[in-house]
Amino acid sequence: MENLELKSDTFLPLRDVVFHTLREAILKGDLKPGERLMELQLAEQLGVSRTPIREAIRMLQQEGLAVSIPRKGAEVAKMMEKDMEDVLKIREALEILAAQLACDTMTDEQFGYLAELEDVFARAVRSDNLKQLAQADIDFHDFICQAAGNRRLTTMLSHLREQIYRYRVEYLKDKENYPCLIEEHKQILSALLAKDKELVAARIKKHLENQQKAVKDIIRRQE
Repeated sequence: MENLELKSDTFLPLRDVVFHTLREAILKGDLKPGERLMELQLAEQLGVSRTPIREAIRMLQQEGLAVSIPRKGAEVAKMMEKDMEDVLKIREALEILAAQLACDTMTDEQFGYLAELEDVFARAVRSDNLKQLAQADIDFHDFICQAAGNRRLTTMLSHLREQIYRYRVEYLKDKENYPCLIEEHKQILSALLAKDKELVAARIKKHLENQQKAVKDIIRRQE
């Protein structure tokens, strides 16, 4: 935590700047699971008051990246296998539903745009920029959900997005997964183009099961 620096952004409230700084440090591993998030120490290191630190920690807790321990305060949350499985099962059910609805609703223009997003992800793999790669993956999956045309479903997946971000990043850290990811995105796109609901469900299920297996291995290695 000695090298922690505030990520300045004049367009965001200070609490959000602190939140994104701490969030990135957790996801990159600069702040380790189980490490205490002491308000005074963080405030001094980042050159801010304790109020935005307190607010940022509360936001991290909402994402599942931090937990409050009685008589100890807040600390970086450990990745728990059961939590990961629960979250990814919900994601699987919602994304399959979204993709099956999208089979009926997607226009040619939307198919074209999704193909562009699939290509953006493939190019991001070569960028060696983990944040950019994670965002490209989010954009691909989110667009399928938006194309389903179900606002409540979109809202539910939006709320879930932050809870799965940590697992997504852990999966994307391993470059050996990249060829499989690119191919799986292509297969999901082709199933959507064919408007084959059973096929798109099977391919999304396989895509997310592979992610779950890889992250489970990561969690077990860290125990």
